[in-house]
Amino acid sequence: MQDILINWTPQETRVAVVENGAVQELHLERALERGLVGNIYLGKVARVLPGMQSAFVDIGLERAAFLHVADLFGARSDGNGGGVPLPIEKQVFEGQTLTVQVIKDPIGTKGARLSTQISIAGRLLVFLPQDKHIGISQRIGSHELREQLRARVQALAATPDGSAAGGFILRTNAEDATDAELADDIAYLRKTWAAIRQRALSQPPGTLLHQDLTLAERVLRDLADEHTQTIRIDSKLQYEHLLAFGRAYTPGAVGKLQHYQGERPVFDLYNVDDEIAKALARRVDLKSGGYLIIDQTEALTTIDVNTGGFVGARNFDDTIFKTNLEAAGAIARQLRLRNLGGIIIVDFIDMSREEHQAAVLAEFRKQLARDRTKVTVGGFTQLGLVEMTRKRTRESLAHMLCEPCPTCGGRGQVKTARSVCYDILREILREARQFDPKEFRVVASPAVVEMLLDEESPHLAGLSEFIGKPISLSAEPSMNPEQYDIVLL
Repeated sequence: MQDILINWTPQETRVAVVENGAVQELHLERALERGLVGNIYLGKVARVLPGMQSAFVDIGLERAAFLHVADLFGARSDGNGGGVPLPIEKQVFEGQTLTVQVIKDPIGTKGARLSTQISIAGRLLVFLPQDKHIGISQRIGSHELREQLRARVQALAATPDGSAAGGFILRTNAEDATDAELADDIAYLRKTWAAIRQRALSQPPGTLLHQDLTLAERVLRDLADEHTQTIRIDSKLQYEHLLAFGRAYTPGAVGKLQHYQGERPVFDLYNVDDEIAKALARRVDLKSGGYLIIDQTEALTTIDVNTGGFVGARNFDDTIFKTNLEAAGAIARQLRLRNLGGIIIVDFIDMSREEHQAAVLAEFRKQLARDRTKVTVGGFTQLGLVEMTRKRTRESLAHMLCEPCPTCGGRGQVKTARSVCYDILREILREARQFDPKEFRVVASPAVVEMLLDEESPHLAGLSEFIGKPISLSAEPSMNPEQYDIVLL
């Protein structure tokens, strides 16, 4: 059974999914980092530009947004054949009111880009209220499965009079969905569209008609299921908002919602902040004494399993086997916790017995089956590695909370003080050939200056004698270990 904790503040919402006392998933959303993409507005055409086949539309933002003829829904042919769309000046006019959706955020001096082709994303489906076709994500497997899913959605989406109101696209995670889950999503999306249309009839141009759900709302729609016992939120205001939202859209989750009023912060109940700190660390300790090393790079993520101090079993083969079994569960949890996506390579400790390999792989697949995100796992390669992929659904925890170190530039290491000393000596020699100052002054970090005064002083004195100029040193505590400056006096 699982509990969901929601820690809400005006600037940030944090969600932790806890199973059997252990944090399994972390979700984070910051108010200032929410984009406009997906938002639906009631816009007013401010200006039509026939030369650019575009129009500027006022949607209530600082800058007018941009609508190109290609983004107009159902642009009709001009009658000359070839499906050429009508010029924009024959489709929209100044002062016209349009329901539009943001498809690209404003950047710099450019306004947002708009479309009149509305789409509303749900948990499993994307609703196309102006369309009628049923589409399937290209990533969903065989042709037979795609046709089965299309038939199921057509049947579920059919209205009492036999017609389908709006079209749908099945997202990748709808592949294993039940009819009940699909029907719930269809009902939610149609209810959302009905509310948007109602607001469009009663509100003035420039009104935001629909915004993508907040993280707290997505908890009720996407995260809560039959295994959820409680959903605890520490804000009275947000609790009342979620109660109203849940009654309208996700009635099944309302009974699990609780307003947390304890004296301790809600995340302290399961030491969630400690888990966040651990999820940013490179090393993950296992209960047996073994440990994982997780390295996240641009291309892929590597996970290395080590025995560490684990010597509990009677022989070495059993020690390795038990460490790998424990690591299989820990890795699956870390993938969810850190939200690692893309290609992942796992280097389990080498096992000589095939039955041990098979058991570890079976345990790994069993633990990964709990993941909400689509996962594909291969077997052991010739080099004893397990290759897998996990669908990228959002930024990893490390990318959301951290940035590359300004000192090492994300390399994870810096040059030694001696290496920097030799860089400085080479640079002085280079500059002495081009310039003729009275003196060279080296400004560097204290560790580098100390080494030039101590172990490297003979080399510094020899260079000074060779170029015939004095070299003075100045320590600057604010400089990072690799920084230095050579001043010509």
